[in-house]
Amino acid sequence: MMNADIQTFLNSDLLERYLIGQTSPEETRTVENHIENHPEVANAYQTLQNKLELVSFANAEDAPSHILDSILEELDTNPVVALHSKRKKSWFNFSIAASIAALIFAGSSVFLLTKNLELQDENQVIVEELFDIRSDLQKNNDRLEALALEFKQLNNPETEKYILKGNRRAKNLKTVAYINPKEKTSMIDVVTLPTLPPEQCYQIWGDIQGKMVSLGILSETDRRLQKLNYSEGTKGLSITIEPKGGSLKATNETPVAEIEFNTHQND
Repeated sequence: MMNADIQTFLNSDLLERYLIGQTSPEETRTVENHIENHPEVANAYQTLQNKLELVSFANAEDAPSHILDSILEELDTNPVVALHSKRKKSWFNFSIAASIAALIFAGSSVFLLTKNLELQDENQVIVEELFDIRSDLQKNNDRLEALALEFKQLNNPETEKYILKGNRRAKNLKTVAYINPKEKTSMIDVVTLPTLPPEQCYQIWGDIQGKMVSLGILSETDRRLQKLNYSEGTKGLSITIEPKGGSLKATNETPVAEIEFNTHQND
């Protein structure tokens, strides 16, 4: 497995800058030390040299012939070979620099594109989190408004409070009903409900003109103020034990809890 320091070195641009003579003296010593002491770096350096040389030769162009002819006419004894050698070296160095610049530009482009995509993903996450926070705030505001309304109703001087306690069949049963005949609202607070077999449930009824009308099923898991349907002429409330899911009509058995309202409620 390749040493982590060597991998870090190869991932940097020191080799490329060393090839075109753009390293500082300290960086030059570092590169040459790595080339000399680490075969992986030496191989990478040789491979980079070969690739850049191929690219430079592939991209090299000869100077126009009329320019070369003009230069040769001005020369007396300088050999033609020297001219070609110098030109070739100049174009070779230029090609190497251009190739390395292209590689660096390509690498920078890929890096910037990757960073841009990462930023887009992060922005999307932030937007989704903001929507979640806004949704949570709205839910909390709705809940606070509902609690404020309940508090207002409970503290209304016209609201009457009735406590329904269980008989010997449900000794620990306790619920509190809040009735406001003026505002025509009614609520019930489930305090405690004795445990029933899975096939049974508690159901609350309103005594309306001598007829028992279902007002809903009570559950200890929903221990909060629950709205009840308000009906004028309701004389009282009762709670019975019914089959799971509730009944359309109250059973003939005696309710486990019941209470009559004050007579002035129906005046």
